[in-house]
Amino acid sequence: MLRQPLLMLARSSQVKDLVTRMPVSSGLVARYVPGERTSDAVEATRDLVVDGRLATLDFLGEDTLDESRAEATVDAYLELLDALSREGLARSAEVSVKLSAIGQALPEIGPKLSLENARRICGAARNVGTTVTLDMEDHTTTDETLATLRELRKDFPETGAVLQAYLHRTEEDCRALAYEGSRVRLCKGAYSEPDTVAFQDRHEVDRAYVRCLKVLMAGHGYPMVATHDPRMIRIAGAFATRFDRAPGTYEYQMLFGIRTDEQKRLAGSGERMRVYVPYGQEWYGYLMRRLAERPSNLTFFMRSLLSQK
Repeated sequence: MLRQPLLMLARSSQVKDLVTRMPVSSGLVARYVPGERTSDAVEATRDLVVDGRLATLDFLGEDTLDESRAEATVDAYLELLDALSREGLARSAEVSVKLSAIGQALPEIGPKLSLENARRICGAARNVGTTVTLDMEDHTTTDETLATLRELRKDFPETGAVLQAYLHRTEEDCRALAYEGSRVRLCKGAYSEPDTVAFQDRHEVDRAYVRCLKVLMAGHGYPMVATHDPRMIRIAGAFATRFDRAPGTYEYQMLFGIRTDEQKRLAGSGERMRVYVPYGQEWYGYLMRRLAERPSNLTFFMRSLLSQK
């Protein structure tokens, strides 16, 4: 019952103002975001690599409507990739990029600008021996994001895609992307979407996730199974066996700070386990989506807020 209100709050500038002006939820934020600086992201990556996990790093930011801010986001990714390379971590980490953070929503020039900016990041990633995955956002951007992916893959076929199982269209999108060399991260979905385009009941979402996962595991691409759900992890393992997938032909992905013991267990059992590591100052929207996924954290969050009054 709390999911939809929390997702609406993620878009509220008034609540964002209140929260970000307080040293509020520092304890809660630190559970999901290792820091604001490039060095924090590199240190978190190093810690993951030590115990056999991989990383995908997201410089937080979205809905950018300013060209200079989009440029600053690109610069942040270039700085990050350079730092990972210097520390010998680039081959154990990739980067995740939201097109809205690099200019997609700018009037008139948005699609072209975000494609050009994504090309720059992809080029820098390839130069240091790693890859980029394009994050998926709300359903209004899905077609444009997939169109950008197609353009990028002409020169950077290693570019990863993200699909959200709760959208009605996603099973068909999985079929279209389950080809040789195609890296696809499948998640359940974290945005507030209308019932005209997305399943609302969690059981329906689970069933959609299984259908989509089956398509990807049966296909010729490289599935990235993004879930914390123990049942989905077991099903993914069963599909891997059913379709004769060896370890290394797919991977599991989880969020920084969630089910860390399970992350380590999977990595220790020989599975590829990648952790999504967000960093930067624009953590508000990301935090609210995490709260929507785990409403039990809301009590802690509200207590943190009240303690600042």
